[in-house]
Amino acid sequence: MNRKTINTKTAALAGMLGAISAVLMMIDFSLPLFPSFMKFDLGELPALFGGFFLGPTAGCLIIVIKMLLKVLVKGTSTAFVGEFMNIVASVCYVLPASLIYKRDHTKSGAKKAMVISTIFTGIVCVFLNAYVSFPMYGRLYGLSMEAIVGMAAKVNPLVHDNMTLMLFSVFPFNLLKYGVTSVLTYLIYKRTGNTIRRIMDFQS
Repeated sequence: MNRKTINTKTAALAGMLGAISAVLMMIDFSLPLFPSFMKFDLGELPALFGGFFLGPTAGCLIIVIKMLLKVLVKGTSTAFVGEFMNIVASVCYVLPASLIYKRDHTKSGAKKAMVISTIFTGIVCVFLNAYVSFPMYGRLYGLSMEAIVGMAAKVNPLVHDNMTLMLFSVFPFNLLKYGVTSVLTYLIYKRTGNTIRRIMDFQS
């Protein structure tokens, strides 16, 4: 198989994974103990799969495709604040995991990659929400931080100020979101990856 054919197939697979990622992102829902504005979805699963299968660059490309398709289909209700935050968080999750797995292409390497990226993204999301996302949402919707804290406190009694909002709402939510994504990716990666290789004749 020549390089042009491989690149074409890689682009086609990345586009397909981006479309699946967009669909999964739009199937979102709230979780108990977390405020309704924090939505759980599995949109990063195809991106992480693609990052492992095709490499870090492809994983990031899938994230961009996901967001472009989401905006084309549903538009934005956050003046693109939510979309920008999603891209940053997704890259913080997919890129480190893909780079680690690329260096340690083993089952233990995959586990290590996903654990490190899940924790790293959870920490990054705390700072993103505390200093960028929540203040921007507040200005956009005319909400104070006290009002945002109050929304979280209604469903989680541990939340009573900005710090507890981050520690007991934002951080555990993202650990759960990316942790579930990691576990599902780990469960499907080998079998699905082998199937794709056979169908598309990818060279391992």
